[in-house]
Amino acid sequence: MKLDVLGLQAFAAIAAHGGFRGAAEELHVTQTALTRRLQNLEGQLGVRLLERTTRSTALTGIGRDFLPRARRLLGELESALLEIRETGKALRGDVTIACVPTVGVHYLPSVIQRYAAKHPQNRIRILDHASSLVAEAVLRREAEFGINIQGPHHPELVSAPLMRDRFVLVCREDHPLAGRSALAWRDLEPHPLIFVGEMSGNRQLLDSALGDVRLRLQFRYEVQRSSTAVGLVAEGVGAAIVPRLAVQKGAYPGLRVVALRAPVVSRTLVLLLRRNAWLSPAARALYEMIDARAGRAR
Repeated sequence: MKLDVLGLQAFAAIAAHGGFRGAAEELHVTQTALTRRLQNLEGQLGVRLLERTTRSTALTGIGRDFLPRARRLLGELESALLEIRETGKALRGDVTIACVPTVGVHYLPSVIQRYAAKHPQNRIRILDHASSLVAEAVLRREAEFGINIQGPHHPELVSAPLMRDRFVLVCREDHPLAGRSALAWRDLEPHPLIFVGEMSGNRQLLDSALGDVRLRLQFRYEVQRSSTAVGLVAEGVGAAIVPRLAVQKGAYPGLRVVALRAPVVSRTLVLLLRRNAWLSPAARALYEMIDARAGRAR
């Protein structure tokens, strides 16, 4: 059964004023419209709430019993609506976003800190997924928006460019290539490498970009996350090809980051939304903060 708010308002107002005239004035409707609202409510409930004669209006026994409940329902509804309105004005609420892991490591922390300073009562839930799962989380409404690698996506998703992230070589300071400021991809051929697996969006992008370049790279180790690759490098397992964002500043002082060229390969990170999505006020504030930072960087 649907809640007949107009009928409840009519019933409560008539009871409060003891008649139809004062109730109609309070609700800014005609007495005819007020009567129709009451009749609709009584028809829905299958009972009479009021006894009306040419001289008086009185509550039935059922009406007297129901009146406190009707007033409570209206009060709870008013409180809920007021809370929602105030929440919207204050940009309060919880936010869930999805992102590829490297974004959570290097890009998001400073944004989240500024967001938390402005909205300390809000909670942020971050789903750090592989790129394909980021898109799925946004599509399934598990996340209000996402940060993903640019590429073909579902027609119900739309994207906006966020930033470019170049692929680099990461090695320890005692590695033979550590002293170089930049390297061609062919310079990597003699050295064992840590590379991302085929399930990674980064791997697909690299395979596409290097498809026309005949290289004999030694992919000795395969991982699924760039953060794992960086950790293995730090322990001396080998050198790794990762996005620049995967190397958190100050986390591994003994590592060196070397630019790769011939060709330069980079990925574009995008903000991902459902088409025609309406973001909650709290999520909209975070989305705009991320987008504004990207605008300053572009």
